[in-house]
Amino acid sequence: MSFIRFISIIKARYKIIIFTLFITVLTTAIVTILLPKNYKATASVLVNYKGADPVTGVMLPAQLMPGYMATQVDIISSKNVAKKVIDKLGLADVPAVKEDFYQATSGKGEIKEWLADLLLKKLQVKPSRESSIIDISFFGVNPQFAATIANEFAESYMQTSIQLKVEPSQKAALYFVEQLKELREDLAQAQSKLSEYQQEKGIVSVDERLDVERARLNELSSQLVIAQAQVMEARSREKNSSGKEAYESPDVAANPIIQNLKTEIARAESRFADVSQKFERNHPFYLGAKAEIENLKSELDRQIKSVSSNVASNSRILQQREAEIRLALNNQKEKVLQLNRDRDILSVLTREVENAQKAYDMAMQRYTQTNIEGQSNQSDISLLNPAVAPLTPTSPNLLLNIILSILLGMFLGIGFGVLAEFVDRRVRTADDLIEVLQAPLLGTISKEKRKLRFFKNTSNLITLGKAEL
Repeated sequence: MSFIRFISIIKARYKIIIFTLFITVLTTAIVTILLPKNYKATASVLVNYKGADPVTGVMLPAQLMPGYMATQVDIISSKNVAKKVIDKLGLADVPAVKEDFYQATSGKGEIKEWLADLLLKKLQVKPSRESSIIDISFFGVNPQFAATIANEFAESYMQTSIQLKVEPSQKAALYFVEQLKELREDLAQAQSKLSEYQQEKGIVSVDERLDVERARLNELSSQLVIAQAQVMEARSREKNSSGKEAYESPDVAANPIIQNLKTEIARAESRFADVSQKFERNHPFYLGAKAEIENLKSELDRQIKSVSSNVASNSRILQQREAEIRLALNNQKEKVLQLNRDRDILSVLTREVENAQKAYDMAMQRYTQTNIEGQSNQSDISLLNPAVAPLTPTSPNLLLNIILSILLGMFLGIGFGVLAEFVDRRVRTADDLIEVLQAPLLGTISKEKRKLRFFKNTSNLITLGKAEL
């Protein structure tokens, strides 16, 4: 169909189009006036998801913010919040609501579930794109009722948010109470073991005792080294003071008695030399001088043996002292080693007490924190704008419906006109005549020419009539 033909159909069928448009607009206006008015009440809440938790101070990760807002929208639109609204307003106890419930469901199911579905169908939750504000809107035929429901949804949402945050903390607090009992028992057992071990070993402070015993050990070690040196020196002196080397021994040479005897022997030998030159061997002077020398030498040998005996006795005393010091050193070593073992066991018991104390303190800290969180009524959600009863209805919109009905009426009228044209075909253009007759068209008479010819014929008829008269 060409555009010219379409325009010609519109011009020819304009009555149908106007009538259809009039009926459509009239029907829309009547239906809009008769429809019940629907009001929209909106409450705005502010979700402070970028701030810190008022109790724990934990910051929400930035990557969770989009999901956090979507979660809040789902919470508002949940049946849990809707049931809280129903309970607060007592809608399930209203006789008219009960009657509607029995008529709609024949008494099957729960009235709260049915009411929650109805409320959620009329609820609209819309988060802001560039801010942390969520609009909670409710549609109803009563403006005051719509505002009340919107405000109750906002309040119930804030309470549900607190409940969702508090309930896990309360459960965790109960768990920590049981854990604290076990940890307290473990700490008491560890402290009891440590106390019993200290009483059994008589330990007050292992570190101080260990320092004293180590000092004693070091002192004995030093004494043993000195004693060993003295024993080595005594053995050397004993060896030098015995046998043929006794005369060269420093102890023998330094003895004053031996030195005097040696001097006396030298003098006696000098006198004996004089006597031997003057007297013969059997002379009493000769024999007396010789006997004096022999007596002095005999006394010298006895004194040398005495000195050697003293050196040997001193060596044995030093060896015995070295043995005693060595034994005391070994005993002291064993004592220090035992103290080390006691200290290791005590350190293990002390560490067990410290670990038990640390675990108990950490559990107590977590319990205190979770207990405070469980009792907290602080929320990061606040009511920004409460809903008020709207003065004008949201729907139906008479002006908008009329504008839409005009557009719809025009489309319907054009459609009905085209349909009528197909039912009753008329020749509208030269192309229609060619299509119907299947013959070439020799010429056309325009509408202006027909009007001019009509006016000429009319004037000629008037002129002839006047002539005849």
